[in-house]
Amino acid sequence: MIHVDVTKFGNIPDGGRHRYVGRQQGHANRRSSDNITRGKNYRALIGTAFVHTVVDDNSRVAYAEICSDEKAVTAIGVLERAFAWFAEHGVVVERVLSDNGSAYKSFAWRDACARLGIVHKQTRPYRPQTNGKIERFHRTLADGWACARFYSSETERRDALPGGLHFYNHHRHQSAISGPPTSRLNNLPGHHT
Repeated sequence: MIHVDVTKFGNIPDGGRHRYVGRQQGHANRRSSDNITRGKNYRALIGTAFVHTVVDDNSRVAYAEICSDEKAVTAIGVLERAFAWFAEHGVVVERVLSDNGSAYKSFAWRDACARLGIVHKQTRPYRPQTNGKIERFHRTLADGWACARFYSSETERRDALPGGLHFYNHHRHQSAISGPPTSRLNNLPGHHT
């Protein structure tokens, strides 16, 4: 079984955000960016990064992609790529657990799950603890990648995501499984055929 969800992070303006460069410089960086749109009161709208995440229930191995929205078509594309990625790592996906987001309640999502041979289950409304493994992964992702260090641009942060996922999957010890997530996968390096 896999858990799927979306988490959102505000994009970083060129020059860095106020958390690391100070409030005055951070606001100056937001104002000076030419490639962003302006909203009400001429405020900079730097946008949002929608991180679609997939976590295996047993091993806690994670897969993530940064997308520009959280629509059903995007979520289906992420599901299909995650399904293939997990198959390459020897994980057979039989069920998927999601919250009650609009993307996961759509007929297109239902049809995509049926096409892949996956049984879709939804959590009860307003019960995020049911999907707790992926909610905890979101917190780890925020602390270990999104807000872990200074990024001078959104591109730099996005380029750091694969390294952050590699560290999480292969090196970050988890007490619940007594090792890194990949230690729970059988034949990960492909030595046994």
